[in-house]
Amino acid sequence: MQENLKKAFINPLILTGLLLFCFSLVMDKQADYYYYLTAAQLIFVPSLLHMIVKLRPFEKGIIAVGMMAVTLISLDLPYLAAVICAIVYFLVTCWVAWKGFERFLNRGFNNTAEWLIDLGMIYLAIGGGWFLASVSGINTGFSEMLTWLTAIHFHYSAFMLSVSVGLIGRIQVTKLYQICALVIATGPVTVAVGITFSRTVEIISVSLYVLAIYALTYYMFRLKFHGLQRLIVRIPFLTLCITILWSLVYAYGNLSGQVIVNIPDMLDVHGFLNCLLFGTLTVVGWALKMPESTQRPYKFPVSRIRGKLQKTGSPHKGLVDQMNIYVNPAEVSAQVIDFYEHTERFQLFASVKWSAWFRPLAWVWQLISRSIGQLNLPYSSSQVEMTGDILVVDEQLDGRVKPRVWKRMIGEETVFTAIYSHHETNGSAFMNIALPLPFSSMHGILQLSAENGRLCLTSDGHGDSGTYLAVGTYILKLPLHEYFVIEERNGELVATHDMNIFGIHFLHIDYVIRHS
Repeated sequence: MQENLKKAFINPLILTGLLLFCFSLVMDKQADYYYYLTAAQLIFVPSLLHMIVKLRPFEKGIIAVGMMAVTLISLDLPYLAAVICAIVYFLVTCWVAWKGFERFLNRGFNNTAEWLIDLGMIYLAIGGGWFLASVSGINTGFSEMLTWLTAIHFHYSAFMLSVSVGLIGRIQVTKLYQICALVIATGPVTVAVGITFSRTVEIISVSLYVLAIYALTYYMFRLKFHGLQRLIVRIPFLTLCITILWSLVYAYGNLSGQVIVNIPDMLDVHGFLNCLLFGTLTVVGWALKMPESTQRPYKFPVSRIRGKLQKTGSPHKGLVDQMNIYVNPAEVSAQVIDFYEHTERFQLFASVKWSAWFRPLAWVWQLISRSIGQLNLPYSSSQVEMTGDILVVDEQLDGRVKPRVWKRMIGEETVFTAIYSHHETNGSAFMNIALPLPFSSMHGILQLSAENGRLCLTSDGHGDSGTYLAVGTYILKLPLHEYFVIEERNGELVATHDMNIFGIHFLHIDYVIRHS
């Protein structure tokens, strides 16, 4: 652990931050509590970034420029020079936010811990914006002190806490953790909305924040750490258990109109302890041993086709050449197998039912889907026939194995243009379906299984299964899951197709499939 600590802090970037902070202490004659933000800008934020992001030399230079800009402001510069330095720092925080967003684009919604770290990096730009507003004297609708406090809030509660909770998730993720992570992720925004618009929203959001902090502290004591780290990583959360109560009392005072804790009290206790114990020991604690990310790059093939598919080949008989690559044919109805291997022999009738809560969004989406000719499902629930052809697609054009496109239509309108292929990962075969979109493509990676003669397909399975969006070289997992079941009843095939977003059901389709 001593080696880890040396590696983390015997670093030019971190040493520079420490020296610049000491220089600011000597040169800046402002009130002591202004250094709470300076400490975050020069020490805590750069240290955590150094630990969670593999920074190249020029990227370390970008962060160093931001640190220098903050330090120069302490020299009592003329107004214009100070504003320019604040703009420089803001631009650096925007760059950090982009790095966080880029991390997200390489992964998507499938890893709560990493997603929380990404969000913390994005939040930092908001803190940089409020810092700029404080230095330049922009009228934010709040007092000068509250503007500065908002800047510090987004450096500590939004960036540092989100990153720290994300690192906890690298060790272990449970349902309790996911609930707490959601509260921590949304807390900076809900608290800000409450302060701005509603004291009731403020007290509710702060109360939820308090519960999440206490639950995470309990969670921290159940995790296994070794040596000195066992103590140091827990102290910041114990500190928050104390300081967050001051925020709750302050919010209650705003709601009731009785001043119980004022801003100076908040700074003396809440601010000081958060800077000294939460900020310092968060950095030191994780520097002792940084948890490794469990996220691995996606390695399944994606289609290279973007926009409308223009070039196709000869007709093809089915969506799949042989179903035995997915399931044991003996466990599935012979007619179901026949449908996938000889799709052109069948007629398809569909009835679409949007969930009530989603219907306004479905109506808006139809305006877009008609123009792009993709995912263009009818708004009405009346049964309609879907016609179309299956055509070969050039492997060189698509980039996957034996692609073929199934273009489904209702009358003259295109409903789906889905390019079917397959791939294998760790001995498991997945149906790999690409839907070309403008400048991107959506991929449904489906796991297939047989159950009582039925065929079940889902994106909510193991391994690669999921719904993804490919944009350029980025592949991000979407919070969409589909469940498709097809079976034989009374001599014909029937199927259901259900879709959820963030676990909430929004679409159901009933299919009737008959021999033509």
